[in-house]
Amino acid sequence: MGYTALYRKFRPATFSEMVGQEHITKTIRNQIISGRVGHAYLFSGGRGTGKTSAAKILSRAINCLHPHDGEPCNECEICKEALNGSLTDIVEMDAASNNSVEDIRSIKEEVNFLPTKAKYRVYIIDEVHMLSTGAFNALLKTLEEPPEHVKFILATTEPQKLPATILSRCQRFDFKRISNSDIVKRLKIVCKESNIEADENSLNMIAELSEGAMRDALSILERCVQNGETKISQEKIRELIGIPKLEYVNRIVSGIINYDIEECLQTIQSVINEGKDINNFLWEIIKYIKDILIDKTNGKLSIYDENELQEIKNLSEKTTKDRLINLIYDLSELENSMKWSTQKLIMFQAGIIKLCNKEKEGNRENTQNGSNSELEERVAKIENYLRSGSTIRAGGSRNTGTSTNISNQLNRQQKSQTKQQQANPSFSKETQKFWPEIVNNIKTQGKMGLYTNLIGTVATELNDMTIGIEFPNGMSAFGKTVLEKPESIKIISDMVSIAKGKEMHIKYIEGGNNTLDSQNNVETIENFANGMDLPFNVID
Repeated sequence: MGYTALYRKFRPATFSEMVGQEHITKTIRNQIISGRVGHAYLFSGGRGTGKTSAAKILSRAINCLHPHDGEPCNECEICKEALNGSLTDIVEMDAASNNSVEDIRSIKEEVNFLPTKAKYRVYIIDEVHMLSTGAFNALLKTLEEPPEHVKFILATTEPQKLPATILSRCQRFDFKRISNSDIVKRLKIVCKESNIEADENSLNMIAELSEGAMRDALSILERCVQNGETKISQEKIRELIGIPKLEYVNRIVSGIINYDIEECLQTIQSVINEGKDINNFLWEIIKYIKDILIDKTNGKLSIYDENELQEIKNLSEKTTKDRLINLIYDLSELENSMKWSTQKLIMFQAGIIKLCNKEKEGNRENTQNGSNSELEERVAKIENYLRSGSTIRAGGSRNTGTSTNISNQLNRQQKSQTKQQQANPSFSKETQKFWPEIVNNIKTQGKMGLYTNLIGTVATELNDMTIGIEFPNGMSAFGKTVLEKPESIKIISDMVSIAKGKEMHIKYIEGGNNTLDSQNNVETIENFANGMDLPFNVID
């Protein structure tokens, strides 16, 4: 008999053998026990989390001649034939290579025939998101109302690529990433049955490298024993995976933290001389700095021994959390830059030298301090505005009055504004300063229609309650439609109110008339009414 890979040899044969997916296996077993098995299932999740294994177990469990507690017996004729792949009533299809309409049509023709031996004909379609649009459409009707003797089990790593019409026809189960502790437990069982010696730290390292995928963990374990050895160590795992020694990672991170360019360059050269991949080295550096950050925040690290943990603690005491976070971001950007470069080593060396630049780090801190001051000023304005008890509104009315009252209040408002302008020549300078920021924020929020119509506009304070937005070139008919929408007025009013620290209203002005004196009587009264929050209508 030929050699069988570990991940196939130790594939779970029952739901109870699956690790890390108890929330799914319990539900499915209860459905089988109660006889409420659905006609279509969708298993989604990351690679190596047990989707295909669960589909195989489910297909056997519903056809088993002697099921027990929702589990297949794996001893009856049906189970044995399913396990060795000779049962034609369980069909496994790879949608990555069988994704055409013709492939789905062949399924539609087959479902009309009764199973040959089993109770149900089960179709397991793996990587179902690879089906073409035509194939999905051909599958819809059959998936919605299949014959009673047919069950569908779809598996995918990318459920977001499936049409909503497919998703709505299936019972969906999301397989989560398997925890490191569950992976280690399973690896211990495999090692015991395979006569492999591995300490706790080595198994923790394999679990960490597998990134939540049980299949990847078993593949790494298998690579470590390919040459006939039965003992596994951390050094051996690093050597086989191509990971640079932890000593090199510690040295270069120490060099970066201490701004020691020479130490960093010598470490890089040592790694190159050993033939290690520079991308793997960079990834290990990022993870190591992440672990230092975790240690600095009193987190627990499980893949290091006592000496290595002490080295990490020493480094964490020499730097700050902010710098560690900045280093992770900078190294991640370097990793992205290296992907598109033909001179990866030069890019890597230059990036590390840049991180060892004290002057750059000092400039960054000054910039961050400046940004913090500006941010604190903005927050203070918002807090003042909120304390005033105002409610931001684009319009509305609070009170009404006679035409005589309007005239008297208008005169008082004009006099008040004139006094403000005389006392403070820079009456509108603050508004002109924050207005470009508001326009840019509207662009950042994705309101492109509103943003394009506000380009080139100037904001002026008409009074202490109203901001006038001047359109030097006038407004187009389409622009008016966009700007006069209630939601557009509300967005601008809210942003202006927050910037001023009090409730403000806005007024659109065409052709450069940005003062009250240059507007006609109707515009003047309208502006006042808006400012005082009074109802105003023009009747021709």
